[in-house]
Amino acid sequence: MKKEFKYLDKTLLFITILLFIVGLIMIFSSSNITAYMKQGDSPYTYFIRQFLFLLIGIIGSFLLLKIDTKFYKKASFLIVIILTIILGIILVKGKVTNGASSWIYIGPFSFQPSEFIKAFSIIWMSCYYEFKSKKLNRWKTVLYPLIIVAIGVILIFLQPDLGTLLIYLSGIAIVFFLAPISKKIKTILSMIAFGGILLILVFLVFSSGKILTEEQRGRFDYLNPCNKFLTTGNQVCNGYIAINNGKLFGLGLGNSTQKYLYLPEPYTDFIFAIVMEELGLLLSIAILFSMLIVIWRILLIGKRSFSTRGALICYGFAMIIFMHILLNLGGLFGLIPLTGVPLPFISYGGSFTLTLIGMISVVQRIHIETKEKEEKLKKIKEK
Repeated sequence: MKKEFKYLDKTLLFITILLFIVGLIMIFSSSNITAYMKQGDSPYTYFIRQFLFLLIGIIGSFLLLKIDTKFYKKASFLIVIILTIILGIILVKGKVTNGASSWIYIGPFSFQPSEFIKAFSIIWMSCYYEFKSKKLNRWKTVLYPLIIVAIGVILIFLQPDLGTLLIYLSGIAIVFFLAPISKKIKTILSMIAFGGILLILVFLVFSSGKILTEEQRGRFDYLNPCNKFLTTGNQVCNGYIAINNGKLFGLGLGNSTQKYLYLPEPYTDFIFAIVMEELGLLLSIAILFSMLIVIWRILLIGKRSFSTRGALICYGFAMIIFMHILLNLGGLFGLIPLTGVPLPFISYGGSFTLTLIGMISVVQRIHIETKEKEEKLKKIKEK
C-alpha cells in the first residue's frame, strides 16, 4: 500500500476524511434524542451504525485502491445486472417505506440497491464506451448500455423514488454526452430523451395519483411551507426554525432544539438544518465549500486521466455528488420539492455512505494510475 498511498490525491483524502468525521459527529448529535425518546434505543445507536458503515467502507477502499480500473468492465456489468434483478424483486415483494419500495432489510440494517447501481452503471458505461471507442458511430454499439441502464431507471421510477431517479439520470447523461460518441447519434438521442421526459411529466400530471403516493404528491406543494405547517410544510418549516436559531455562530454542538422530535429523522436528509442550528452559518458554509472542493478535485483528476474510462468515471461521480447536494439543500431551503436524498458525507445512511466511499476510492485509483503513467513517461524522456 506504500506505493498507492504515495500517489493518492492528498487534498481529496484529507477533506473527505474531515467531512466524514464531521458527519459522524453530527449524526450522533442529531440522532441521540430521536433514538432514545422516540425509539427507546441507546442514544449511540445511529452513531455506532454509521461508524460500522464507515469502517466497512474503509476496508473495502483498500481493495479498490489495489485493483486496476482496466479490470472493472466485466465485474461492473455483472453487478449492474444483479442489482437490476434485485430492484425488480424489491418492486414486487419489497416493503414500502416513506412512500417507496426501495429497501432490503437485514436485521436492524436496511440497504438501498438503487444507491449502488448509480455508481456501478457509471463505471460500466465508462469502461464500455472506452472499449468500443472505434465503433461509437454505430447505433447498436451506442444503444446497448443505454438499454441496460434504462431497465434500472424504469424500476426506480416505478418504486417510485424520484430523487434517486434524477441523480441516476444525471450521472448517465454526463457519461453519454462526454463519451466519444458520434455527434449525430447524440443529437437524435437527446431529442428523444427530452421528448420522453415531457411525456413522463404529462403522464404524472394526468395519472390522478395512480403512480405517486399521497405523501409524494404532497411534496410538490412546497411553496410557503409555514402556511401549511400542520400538513405538507411541517418538515421544511421546522428546518427554517432550526436554521434561524443557529444564526452566524450556532447554538453550540448538541444544543439544537429542533431535534427534540420537531424534525422527524433529523439525522437523514434534514441533517443540515441541525448543522446550521448547532454550528451556525459560517461553519455550515465552510462544510459546503469543502464539498465543492471534493467535486473540483474529482473533476481535476478526471481531466488529467490518460484513459477515457478514468475521465468518464470521474465526471459521472462528480455529477452524482453534486446532484445529491443540490437536491438535498434545494429541498431543505424550500426551493424545490423534497426528494429525500441524503447529503454527502453528513447524512446517516449505510447504502450511500458505502457508495460514496467506493466512488472516492475509485477516483483515487484513477489518480494513482495517472501518476504511475506520468512517472513512466518521465523515465522514458530521461533515457
